[in-house]
Amino acid sequence: MNQPQTNSAAGSDTNSNGSLLDQAQQLIGKDNLGGLLNQLGPSLKKAGSSIGKLSTTQKVVGGALILIGAAVLTNRSKKGASSEADEASTLRELLYFVNDRIEGYQRAVDESQDAQQRGYYKQLVSQSQRFANQLNDHLRELGGGRETSTTLKGKLYRRWMDAKAALTGADEKAILGANIYGEEWALKAYEDALSSQTLTGSLRQDVERQYAQSQKTYEELKKRQAQQ
Repeated sequence: MNQPQTNSAAGSDTNSNGSLLDQAQQLIGKDNLGGLLNQLGPSLKKAGSSIGKLSTTQKVVGGALILIGAAVLTNRSKKGASSEADEASTLRELLYFVNDRIEGYQRAVDESQDAQQRGYYKQLVSQSQRFANQLNDHLRELGGGRETSTTLKGKLYRRWMDAKAALTGADEKAILGANIYGEEWALKAYEDALSSQTLTGSLRQDVERQYAQSQKTYEELKKRQAQQ
């Protein structure tokens, strides 16, 4: 009578463990199961050597804990990947506007006839290029390629300004006004990136520093406009 009960218990162990293993494989994929279980820590590996001594209930509970642990690690992995993708997307969007900033100030350098103003615009071109290089370094760390594109809005605005200059001439006041308008775009892009809460760590710190410098540039441009 005892032998059938032992076989039944063994069958119960096998079915329970098999069921939990099947659930774990369905949850995280057969190929990833081993790797995830290894991440649960060496203590589980040590416990595995004594699993044969456990009762049916203990094995079922242990299997459930492994399943829960695998689920937690899977969710963390998915959230981490999603967070990284969001961070790269936010960074790429910001780079479009920083690249607009480069193009806008380079246009000012080409059009300005005031030596002092041209010198200042050249400084802003260099500053914008440093900004772009720094952000592109972060983008590469996130697995992305270098982003050199500009926004469609920026392209259309610069073409409109070129057409206007061809008809009416490009005076220093108009160039300053265009730069102020462009800097307002850049500030808005920085504010959107920071308010998205997707940027973290050193990347966020660099974006915050760039934003502060952009604010100073905007104030200086407004000051120069008032002196015209």
